[in-house]
Amino acid sequence: MGAQLWMYFVPYQEDISKALQELRNSEFAAGRYYPVMMHLFKHMPIGPTSPAPGARHASIQDAVNASDATGSRSILDMQSVSDEPKLFAVCPLDTATLKATFGTIRPTHEMVENNLAFVEDLERGEGVYAIIYKGDTPDEILFAGYSFD
Repeated sequence: MGAQLWMYFVPYQEDISKALQELRNSEFAAGRYYPVMMHLFKHMPIGPTSPAPGARHASIQDAVNASDATGSRSILDMQSVSDEPKLFAVCPLDTATLKATFGTIRPTHEMVENNLAFVEDLERGEGVYAIIYKGDTPDEILFAGYSFD
C-alpha cells in the first residue's frame, strides 16, 4: 500500500513530550488510527472535527500491535521526542529545512498547509515537529511524519 502521511496541529505548549503524549492519547481515544480507520490520510491535517469512530483496542500498545508492519498510520507510532531522526520518534524540523521551505524559521499555520515540501525527506516510521507561529508568538505545534508502509 505504501507509506501514508500523517499531520496534526495542536495548541502550543513548551513541553513537546507532553504535547506528543497528550496527542497520542486523544487520537487513540478518538479511534483515529489503523486498523480502525483504513484511510486516515484523507482527513489531513487531522483535528478535532475529523471523524472519530472511537478506540477499538484496550491500549495504544494493543492498537500498534494490531497494525502489524504498517504501523498505525498515525501519531500513535511515535513514542518519544528525539534530537535527531529516529524510528518511532519525532525530532525538530531543522532550521535549514524551515528556511528553505517557508523562508522563515517561524512558519504560520497557513504556510505549512500550503507547502508540504518539508515531508519529502522524511523516512518511513519517523516524524518531525515544528513550532507554528501567529505573528511573533508560538501558537501551535505541528507533528508530521510517515507510516511504516
